[in-house]
Amino acid sequence: MANPHLSDELARAAADLFRAHGSANAAARAAGVARSTMQSRLRTAARRGLMGYAPVLPGFEVTSVTTGPRGTSITQRPEAGGQFDVPDGHTVKGVSALVDPEGRERLKWIKTREGDVSVQSVIEWAKESMIGYEPHAAPAPAPEHFAGHLLTLVPLADLHVGLYAWKRDAGANWDLKKAEADIGGALEDVVRRTPPGGEAIVLGGGDLIHSDNNDNTTAKSGNALQVDGRYQKIVMVANRIVVRTADACLRRHQHVTIRILPGNHDEHAAIGVAYFLLAWYRHEPRVTVDVDPGLFWWFRFGAVLLGATHGHTVKIDKMPSIMAHRRPADWGATTHRYVHGFHLHHSAKFATEGEGVISEIHQAPVPQDAWHYGAGFLSGRSVQAITYHHQHGEIGRVRVAMLDAAEEPAT
Repeated sequence: MANPHLSDELARAAADLFRAHGSANAAARAAGVARSTMQSRLRTAARRGLMGYAPVLPGFEVTSVTTGPRGTSITQRPEAGGQFDVPDGHTVKGVSALVDPEGRERLKWIKTREGDVSVQSVIEWAKESMIGYEPHAAPAPAPEHFAGHLLTLVPLADLHVGLYAWKRDAGANWDLKKAEADIGGALEDVVRRTPPGGEAIVLGGGDLIHSDNNDNTTAKSGNALQVDGRYQKIVMVANRIVVRTADACLRRHQHVTIRILPGNHDEHAAIGVAYFLLAWYRHEPRVTVDVDPGLFWWFRFGAVLLGATHGHTVKIDKMPSIMAHRRPADWGATTHRYVHGFHLHHSAKFATEGEGVISEIHQAPVPQDAWHYGAGFLSGRSVQAITYHHQHGEIGRVRVAMLDAAEEPAT
């Protein structure tokens, strides 16, 4: 094997001995070294152009020398290139090399894969989503008239931004463009129809996006998902929908609280989106962004106690007892208690006010993907807003049914 650490002096001396004695064996004896050592020195001398032929071209190295009836044939190749730059969004997962019989590297493959998603990357992509806007939310004028004793909850129930559906195998057409237009428009509509109040809560119920990586699989189980668009693009659309909803609430209500709960589809994105919103509304005194990373959310409003969780770790019927144990002081001070759950995509109520808590699961606004449609799952689609009186509990809700995708022809 050629020795890259061999000095030019030793390599040149080996070449001179080879020419003087006619063979590697004789040259080795003359130098008093092993035959294998001399052969290695001669190979190094050959690669450096010290064996008596023309100088090696700049940027090239000798790879083989063949002597025949017509003379000596010398093969040169370009030296190794510059530093390999890993493509954006990728990490190196392995290196393969092709070597010749002497162990010299001929070719190398650096294998990369799309890198794991980080919270920082989500935040960076979130910033890109707002290109064209001001660098932050400008303070918005408060509504002239509002009832301070009213709170409106706007659940973002399993938006699954990025989900792709084809009507021929999923019963409806759905993609990223429709998600932004239809869900964003429906949420603005539902907020506009709520009574102006002192408090509004935009509650991300988990699964804000459909896939939390570039592999288009669920993070824990690795189940394949049908996704429309790159991960970065999906995060951008999700951020625009949340900002659009919060801005609509600012136009209608005195103060807005935003909380993004994590689900089983968006463990990374939920954190990144929350911190993006914290930065986005940093100059808006009428917005509070709750970045608590926990799986549970609690909020007391007068005699009303609200709670929520996505539902992938705790079933909704267990939430009343969790509420009582986690918030005993609030439990004792309130008479109207409500728990909101998601995850199942269909509407359901699991506990009645006779047990102290009304627990409900909300419909998702997105159609089913091909797997759920093929498995026979049934559910309606809607977005809604629920208004609570600080002493009397729920007093009304506004609902917008999502019917557009089901009426489209298959393409």
